[in-house]
Amino acid sequence: MAVADEASLQARIARIVRQDEHALAELYDALAGRVYGLALRITRQVQTAEEVTEDAFWQVWRQAPRFDPTRGSVLSWILTIARSRALDALRRRDPAEALDERCLADLEAGSNPQDLLQAVQQHHRLHAALAGLDALPRQLLALAFFRGLSHEEIACQMQLPLGTVKSHIRRALLRLRELLGSNDPTSPMVTP
Repeated sequence: MAVADEASLQARIARIVRQDEHALAELYDALAGRVYGLALRITRQVQTAEEVTEDAFWQVWRQAPRFDPTRGSVLSWILTIARSRALDALRRRDPAEALDERCLADLEAGSNPQDLLQAVQQHHRLHAALAGLDALPRQLLALAFFRGLSHEEIACQMQLPLGTVKSHIRRALLRLRELLGSNDPTSPMVTP
């Protein structure tokens, strides 16, 4: 990038620090293609790359005051954020999308084929239900259930208020219950 381009990007970051939404839109228009391209190379999934791009710019909005031009360019700062988000997306995706081979082996060893079929069907139903959630609630659920983080740890990591994390997780669990067909309000709901 030319020096003038870097200067205009830094000016946009300064405007974002002052909560100028138009500056964020301009920054997005200027750099979203690069961010998306990096995310797609890392995640190799269009939907995940789109989510990573959105998450990266949301983080830019929240963390614009942390940008330090003496440590690097705006582009390198944003691409570093995007890379981190893409790697996080890969870590979240593995437990949720890959059928646990050890569990599958246990099922094969000790039970009949009908049990195996039922386990695979349940896995696919759960995966489809998770895909039906918005990106943020799905990410919060993944942090809670697949990484085992507490609500407080999630709030700290995601830089969100604790109440927001709790309400997103609660609504996501209710939505999963709805999508998976358990409409009995007395049935126990597992929470992290």
